[in-house]
Amino acid sequence: MMVRRLIVHIVLLIILGGMLFPFAWMISTSLKSGPEAERNNRFLPTQVHTENYPSAWVGARRIAPPHTFGRFFLNSLGVALCVTGFVLMTSLLAGYAFACLQFPGRQVIFLLFMATMMVPFEVTIIPNFLTIRTLHLYNSYAALVVPWIANVFSIFLVRQFMMGIPRDYFDAARIDGCTHFQFLFQIAAPMAAPALATVALFAFLGSWNSFLWPLLVIDDPSKYVVQYGLALYVQEESNSFNLLMAASAMVIAPVVVLYLLAQRYFVEGVSAVGIKG
Repeated sequence: MMVRRLIVHIVLLIILGGMLFPFAWMISTSLKSGPEAERNNRFLPTQVHTENYPSAWVGARRIAPPHTFGRFFLNSLGVALCVTGFVLMTSLLAGYAFACLQFPGRQVIFLLFMATMMVPFEVTIIPNFLTIRTLHLYNSYAALVVPWIANVFSIFLVRQFMMGIPRDYFDAARIDGCTHFQFLFQIAAPMAAPALATVALFAFLGSWNSFLWPLLVIDDPSKYVVQYGLALYVQEESNSFNLLMAASAMVIAPVVVLYLLAQRYFVEGVSAVGIKG
């Protein structure tokens, strides 16, 4: 038994090392000089160049004058927070309706919702783009938020979690005079905190990592998001590997921090949803 556990741990460590190596290489390269990063004949830098990070930060002025990466970060942060807030609200309301309310056609509507998950994102690009143009939202922050205010997978996640809440809670609340909204926000939502944290994490990461959609609907440098800015910076500094890795590390850092902070809730939410039928 001990030998088996040891083998499992060794295999997991090898897999973990393979997954972490690209990130370690990125950090190492970001601290090298330009010529050393281009040669890339050793893993660790001979001399640490922390000035690469300020240089990469202000280097965005060449692609979106007079803005630095700080502008891109603020744009992405604002858009991601708005998307996350809307997704949390729509998922909470729809998940509660599908889990706790009885109305005609509930199962059919839910199945139709789930069927939309099979539609590839690429199929909806043109309809969404035409809708944004028709609503005169092109080249605005609203164009980055409106199409993503609801997410079917998030609704499914919250619905599955709420189906595990004992019906006795709902019946007792109704006897005490609770309305649906009071029960939802005072009782059900706190109990569904792990699932909501998971939804928030997925929504934030999806918005933060978005590239193709901002590429289509944003043409104003002051509204560039961080992924779009990074792609343009890669084209501008295609030979400066150390600056490219420094910029990439800065873009990834908020995502890593967020995941580490929400990891416990993420695991609880996914595990609990997996148990419920």
